[in-house]
Amino acid sequence: MPLSEKHEETKTYDDILNAGPPLNQLAREFVTPTDLFFVRNHAAIPHLQLDSYRLGVSGMVTRELSLSLEDIKENFEQRRLTATLQCAGNRRKELVSHKPIDDQLAWDIEAIGTAEWTGVRLGEVLAAAGISSADAAHVAFLGLDTLLRDGARDAYGSSIPLEKALGCEVLLAYAMNGEDLPLAHGCPLRVVVPGYIGARSVKWLSDIRVQESPSDNHFQQVGYKLFPPHIDMYNVDYADGMQLTKLPVNSVIVRPQDRSLLPAGKVAVEGYAMSDGEHEITWVSVSPDGGASWQRAEFINAPQLWTWQLWRAEFELPPGRHELVVRAWDSAANSQPETIASVWNFKGYVNNAWHRVGVTVK
Repeated sequence: MPLSEKHEETKTYDDILNAGPPLNQLAREFVTPTDLFFVRNHAAIPHLQLDSYRLGVSGMVTRELSLSLEDIKENFEQRRLTATLQCAGNRRKELVSHKPIDDQLAWDIEAIGTAEWTGVRLGEVLAAAGISSADAAHVAFLGLDTLLRDGARDAYGSSIPLEKALGCEVLLAYAMNGEDLPLAHGCPLRVVVPGYIGARSVKWLSDIRVQESPSDNHFQQVGYKLFPPHIDMYNVDYADGMQLTKLPVNSVIVRPQDRSLLPAGKVAVEGYAMSDGEHEITWVSVSPDGGASWQRAEFINAPQLWTWQLWRAEFELPPGRHELVVRAWDSAANSQPETIASVWNFKGYVNNAWHRVGVTVK
């Protein structure tokens, strides 16, 4: 299925499809239209036959399952959840501008989107299989997308803690915004793990395994780990890295865009804020002067768990150059660090420093 022409020019990375919406279309609606929802892939989109598709459930379970898509739809209650997904590399472009980052997609602010997901609760599928051991602590996923590594083909994989997997918010989704899940977003079935980095929401899901330890897949043990700023690709020990799970509190200015030329007078500043989904965004402050003074933004939508918060502020800006800045707090009193340098990491993950946009008023 081709991407909509509404997506910006496709970003290529080893000839793998990755795309996001034009920035002028980002976050204009609370629910992101499917054709504007970002796409992040690590391998080529797999070819599959729906009539032969099966989802396997195995590991520390009392009964292994092999489920067709119809089995899933007929035997488990349909659930709907509006949730935001965000790539761990969202806002990497700012980190790259501070210090080079090799071999990673330089996302701007577009690797995020909110959709209404339809499917079944992962916890209910796990209950049907039965957890067979008190040592079970993680749920691992494998997708049908594969890539060559060290001369062999490996499937994309990841895992989440069992406690999270049993949460009512975690879905096995077969529909997006009221329509069948598009191929680029994981048809026929994907995991949706609200509040966690998007890499844990495995697409083209083929296998679920209950186990004692996190997944040993490359993307769990190497690909998505966080390190402090003094670690780089030359001195890294991946065993010491922090496995990325929850998203940190973050806020972004979407409009006006960086380097905009604006007429003098009243200027509307709009954007989105997001936390780990378990905590609401409670406060967004916007500065028209690089952080010297601040104004509270108004919320465009009512706060809602597992989703972004859209916000708006207005300023009277005189002619000249201005630096707009935003920062947010959530209901657990988490806020954002001030500087890019304090969050820089050689993988370019989870940048949540104050977001800054330079504009010129004529």
